Formats: sequence, C-alpha cells, structure tokens
Amino acid sequence: MEDLRITFIQVSLRWEDREANLERLAGKIKSVAGETDLILLPEMFSTGFSMNASSLAEDMSGPTVAWMKQMAAEKNCTLCGSVIIRDNGNYYNRLIWMHADGTFLAYDKRHLFRLAEEQKTYSPGTEKIIPVVKGWRILPLICYDLRFPVWSRRTQNEDYDLLVYVANWPDRRIKAWNTLLPARAVENQCFVAGLNRVGDDGNGIPHSGYSAAYDCSGATLWMSDGGTESIQTVTLSAEALYKYRRTFPFDRDADEFAIRI
Repeated sequence: MEDLRITFIQVSLRWEDREANLERLAGKIKSVAGETDLILLPEMFSTGFSMNASSLAEDMSGPTVAWMKQMAAEKNCTLCGSVIIRDNGNYYNRLIWMHADGTFLAYDKRHLFRLAEEQKTYSPGTEKIIPVVKGWRILPLICYDLRFPVWSRRTQNEDYDLLVYVANWPDRRIKAWNTLLPARAVENQCFVAGLNRVGDDGNGIPHSGYSAAYDCSGATLWMSDGGTESIQTVTLSAEALYKYRRTFPFDRDADEFAIRI
C-alpha cells in the first residue's frame, strides 16, 4: 500500500445545466497540478441537488458517465462523484467510481434526504462498494449517509482504510458536517475525505463548502476556506494509518452487528 493523493474540487454548480457544469469541471480537472490518484466531485455534480429527475436523469450509457470515462483517462486517475441515473424504471442518486481504464463501480445513495423529499423521487441503494486504489480500500458514500454511522461502520467483513463523502451539504447545517466527518474518522480508525460544493442552488439554498480531510485520530489534515471555490491535493500516509492502528487497536473490542435492509 502506497501513499494516496486525493484531489478535492470544491465548486459552485449551475442549476440543472449539465453542459455548463461538465464544461467547467473539465477545465478544473485539467488544471490540477501534478499527478493525483483520486479526484472527488460533488453530489449530483452535473445538475445540482435536483428532484427534477424525470427531465434530468440519464442512463449508464449517457453523456455524464461517458464524460467521466474521458476525464479519468486523460488525467490517468480515478474520478468519483454522483449523478442522477435512470435504471430499470427507477431513479437513483448514483455515485460513479470511474477508473482510468474505463472500468467502474457504482453505489446508490442509501439514505435519502427527507427534508428535500428525496425519497419521493429516488430509490434507495442496498449495497456498498469498497474499491481499491494503490492498495487503499475505500468506502465511498453520499451526503446524508454521513448522519448514519452504522452504515459506515468499519468491521472485519467490511474493512476499509479511507471513507469518502461527496455532498451538497447546506451552510445552515455546516456545523454537523464539520463535526461528523472527524467523528467517522475516530470511530472507524480510518482517514476521511469529505467533498462539498459552494454557492446557492436553484432553491436559493447556500452551500459553504468546508471540504476537508482527516486522519485516523480525527485531526484535520486540510480544510477548505468557506464559501469559495478551491482545488486542493492532499497526500494520505499509508505508514501513518498502519502505525495508528497498531498503536491503538480499538477495533478488536468492537461490537458485532448486522444491518437489516
């Protein structure tokens, strides 16, 4: 397992304007200096957090997934973000984990945001993915999933090293974002990366960003400035992960449990 470079692209999104968002994000990705292993994009990065799925959804052969393949290949890295997808007659808030070679995994958001009535439009996911990049086992989740620690709990059967959240987390509840991200790092003894957007959405709801990376102890490795667009690459230390888990083997005393879907 080698050190892992993660690039956070914290941006403002154009409301329900796929073409404009993909064009802007392509420019942001191409501007990333040096090499990186993983680039994070926000939740519903091509449209904003919209419930207008009937007009905006695309299938897995649509333009956004094709764009992700192109961007990942050009930058020679993994690209991650969520998209509005239509699949077998249902709509999903689907995270696409796109590798540079064009292979990918997908995770459908499990916890649908009730305050926006997301559950009335989208179907919930039932299974997680744990892809591997440079030896790092990574659990990617979406926004509201952050509030539900059982879903992200690291166990012997679902072991991982890095927990990733891509989000459209509003400024009015940013204290919870800034509190729960390091909490997930502490309780799972893992690195955590949270990527949020900035700017107002089509409902006039402001987003302040505060994208961040935390180590296994919950210490802040990097946090973006609030309210501004930013691009930042952070290197996660494999040796620091190994050392922390050897020194503090708290996971050996964890409770066993099963999740009922």
